[in-house]
Amino acid sequence: NNSSKILFLTIMIIGTMITVTSNSWLGAWMGLEINLLSFIPLLSDNNNLTSTEASLKYFLTQALASTVLLFSSIILMLKNNMNIEINESFTSMIIMSALLLKMGAAPFHFWFPNMMEGLTWMNALMLMTWQKIAPLMLISYLNIKNLLLISVILSVIVGAIGGLNQTSLRKLMAFSSINHLGWMLMSLMISESVWLIYFMFYSFLSFILTFMFNIFKLFHLNQLFSWFMNSKVLKFTLFMNFLSLGGLPPFLGFLPKWLVIQELTFCNQYFTLTIMMMSTLITLFFYLRICYSAFMLNYYENNWTINTQFNNMNTNLYLICTFFSIFGLFLISLF
Repeated sequence: NNSSKILFLTIMIIGTMITVTSNSWLGAWMGLEINLLSFIPLLSDNNNLTSTEASLKYFLTQALASTVLLFSSIILMLKNNMNIEINESFTSMIIMSALLLKMGAAPFHFWFPNMMEGLTWMNALMLMTWQKIAPLMLISYLNIKNLLLISVILSVIVGAIGGLNQTSLRKLMAFSSINHLGWMLMSLMISESVWLIYFMFYSFLSFILTFMFNIFKLFHLNQLFSWFMNSKVLKFTLFMNFLSLGGLPPFLGFLPKWLVIQELTFCNQYFTLTIMMMSTLITLFFYLRICYSAFMLNYYENNWTINTQFNNMNTNLYLICTFFSIFGLFLISLF
């Protein structure tokens, strides 16, 4: 409905495309800046002070990362054009650190959950999915496996442990995103096609959950328990999607994890694989804890009627997506 938001959304997509298609670090930096400057107006909302605070946090973090990235790319250009003796691997490590900061991967993740807390669900979805494409593509050009491996291990551990004591759904999704980001970075080390498959499945499952949370304006765990008293189907499917996002077999979310596990087994990287699988078990534990409470307990107290925009079109879209989320693995195995 808002023409300016459509404009900024288009510019944000163009910024990502510039980054992905650029053939120099300076061009990639320009694309990231265009993306950043168009995403901030989408975040800010005059009626919501927390979103303004979140957009300021995002700007400061991204500006720091962009400054480091630009500085490093200038050093690399000086090395290539003026034959100045510079340790290229060290410069590449600085570039990768800046890109990890842009994504919110551990150990540069501290801004990410706090910022997610101040966003609307649609902005949170964009931050968890679209805003990770450009930095991930740029990381795939850098071949620094040691730093990437450290980031993978830290991301999966932080994402698992950080989500254990959360009652806010946005923070829960943020730590889940950090955990999945560890898996995505590992899939990027394997091959770009595996990363693309993982990213598409993760985006699809995140969309289903945020779509539901956005319609019912759900922001905290206790709302989940008391909300769907009238519709047991919606309640059941919502928590099935939670388990699918966690990667529990036989749901669709297990498929990308299965691919990564298979590739790591072929490469004999059992230590990393064990840490990643243990962290996934912890994330599944806190998802199951939510689902178990919701399935087994009924809260009749706060059972007032809420006016939502859950019309037939939204219902159909949600149920179709949920069908693929729950039975997708069976359908893929048939083909």
